Amino acid sequence: MGALLALASAVCYGVVDFAGGMLSRRIHFAVVTFLGQVGGLLLALPLALLVPAGRVEAADLLWGALSGVGSGGAMHFLNRGLSRGAMSVVVPVSAVTGVALSVLCGVCFLGDRPTVPAWSGIVLAVPALWLVSGGTGRRAGAAREAAGGTGRASSDGLIASVGVAVQYIGLAQADPASGLWAVFAGRVAAVLVLLPGTWRHASRFRQPPRLLGGAVLIGAGAALGLSLYLWATRQQMLAVAVVLASLYPAIPTVLGLAMLRERLTRAQAVGLLGATAATLLLTLG
Repeated sequence: MGALLALASAVCYGVVDFAGGMLSRRIHFAVVTFLGQVGGLLLALPLALLVPAGRVEAADLLWGALSGVGSGGAMHFLNRGLSRGAMSVVVPVSAVTGVALSVLCGVCFLGDRPTVPAWSGIVLAVPALWLVSGGTGRRAGAAREAAGGTGRASSDGLIASVGVAVQYIGLAQADPASGLWAVFAGRVAAVLVLLPGTWRHASRFRQPPRLLGGAVLIGAGAALGLSLYLWATRQQMLAVAVVLASLYPAIPTVLGLAMLRERLTRAQAVGLLGATAATLLLTLG
């Protein structure tokens, strides 16, 4: 059950990633990021109220807040990189490095002991994520260089990856008895962290309501993905749950093929096969 929840989280994040990337090309990335966190907050509150919570300690809320700081930062730099047209660098760097940091933390500090099949899935997932994200795409690479070179894109991706790791690790530390209140605390923290920088782009919020509403819905989807991930960590070790949830880059690739009629590169095809094999190994492990 934990594996299925983590995969459902990946699907949510994949759809959010695809929609957020498309929207960031139409309106400023700061608008997408901030309203996304507001949308997440609007969904997280009723979810937290509906899911039974036996005991909510201050530590659970603090861990959730730390997770929110990580996710707010991750989405800021990820959307900034996507708005620059640097998807071929930002997405694979943030996904792969975020997974590596989370797994290392789980194994070295949290006592995770993956089985041999799970370790095989983790090792296979890392290059699969890179390939399926378009990390070797020539066209994307050309667009990236035209948008500002590898330096800024790599920095966006690396900073986003640290935020991803903080998001996943922090949220997993909340006590199961606290229900989903850690997710709610995280959305509050993310909104507060992003608020000062948002004032600088206040004029950018003058957009058609449907675009602003789209950003809110995207954030609600991300909050749902986080809630599914949190449930997964309560039934599965962190290292496995993180890797399964982080397979989300496969979803934008599939959506791009189906909706935008994009062409599947050989590297992406290999990456999708690798991601499928990694999923099977992690589920069996």
